[in-house]
Amino acid sequence: MKSVLFVCFCCFSWGLQASEYFLKLKGQPVQGALIVAQTNPKAEVFVDNTKMAVTNDGYFIFGFGRFDDKDKVLSIIHQGYTYKTTVPVKARDFPTERIDGLPANKVNPPAERLARIAREQKKVKAARGVWSEQKAFLEQFIWPAEGRVSGVYGSRRILNGEPKRPHYGMDIANVTGSPVIAPASGVVTMSVEDHYYTGGTIIIDHGYGLNSTYLHLSQVNVTEGQVLEQGQKIGEIGATGRATGPHLDWRINIGTSLRLDPQLIIPDQQ
Repeated sequence: MKSVLFVCFCCFSWGLQASEYFLKLKGQPVQGALIVAQTNPKAEVFVDNTKMAVTNDGYFIFGFGRFDDKDKVLSIIHQGYTYKTTVPVKARDFPTERIDGLPANKVNPPAERLARIAREQKKVKAARGVWSEQKAFLEQFIWPAEGRVSGVYGSRRILNGEPKRPHYGMDIANVTGSPVIAPASGVVTMSVEDHYYTGGTIIIDHGYGLNSTYLHLSQVNVTEGQVLEQGQKIGEIGATGRATGPHLDWRINIGTSLRLDPQLIIPDQQ
């Protein structure tokens, strides 16, 4: 990730040794951020009263959504004591993006396509809901493709003049056929060639709920269940689904609903 939020090494008056308790957090405290944290692996961890899964070396993850405007409350329970701290969130000024020239049926799908869309969305949710204990989320993510950033996370989208939901991905534009690679290792949980909105679509599980999605692909070169190494080719940029030109729409999620900003976990320069 681009920057360290803060690192604190805490020893408290209740008598615990410094080696028995610690808390480190890495990430940017802004809307859309992924936070990777580490504490004593024997501790129980709660974020806003939700118990977190902790790796055998004490790592856990959480994040801030696009509209989050409240601090996260962390509770660390160890040896019968509870330590609480807060992680503040900073609001961002998201741009407005106008996209014209889309087929009308991709902006407002006809009734006969709604059942198909619902089935596809159900499959996407299932793929993002896969849970594993792999620790690929700890890797330094790299760019999944070369190209120009043509769309950003959180932007307010106006499609063919009609306001729609915010965009939750990072768009990287390049010519059709440009390679798309895995930005971190993981396991493929979805590999399809023709979803209504997203066309060629791949979803990768990176462990502990973190997953990534790759949309509008012209070629899909992996299969469900395939184990990937960082940098391995997974597909090619295209303009399938709802797109006006060839680009990769790359998304990062925790679980099925928390949508994060991919640009916050990769280097500034390709």
